[in-house]
Formats: sequence, structure tokens, C-alpha cells
Amino acid sequence: MIFDIYSILGWIGMILLILAYFLLSTKKIKSNSLFYHTLNLFGAVGITISTFITKSWPSVVLNIIWFGISAFSLYKIITTKPVYKELK
Repeated sequence: MIFDIYSILGWIGMILLILAYFLLSTKKIKSNSLFYHTLNLFGAVGITISTFITKSWPSVVLNIIWFGISAFSLYKIITTKPVYKELK
């Protein structure tokens, strides 16, 4: 079996998305963590590139939306000032 760069990107993207979901489901990471959204962002990029090359348009659109949600979430996390609990 020979893999081209686009197939490799697709496989890496798929692994990243499954890893993000697994870590969230097993409560190893939180849904508002940078790591979770970064995994989703790069996973979506890998799958988008792979499915664009194979002209699998529904998957391309799905992963562009997935990328957008992840990018927006990362932006919100990075630009939101932390809220500190009062010390008692």
C-alpha cells in the first residue's frame, strides 16, 4: 500500500480528531482547553486537505466548518481575560 502526502494528512487528521474526542470523553481534558481545540483544528485541516484532493465535497464542507468552530473557540479562549475566584 502506497500513501501519498494527502492520504497521510488525512490519516493524521483523523487520528487527531479521534484523540481529541477520546480525551474529552475520558475527562482527560476539558472542552474549553487550548489543547482540545488545537487538536480539532489541525485534525480538520488534515482531513480537509485530503478530502479536497479526492473531491469528497460533503466532507470538505464539514471539516471547513469544524475548522471554523475550532478557530473561533481558540480565539475566544486566547482573548478572554481570566476570571479569578476571590480568595477567602
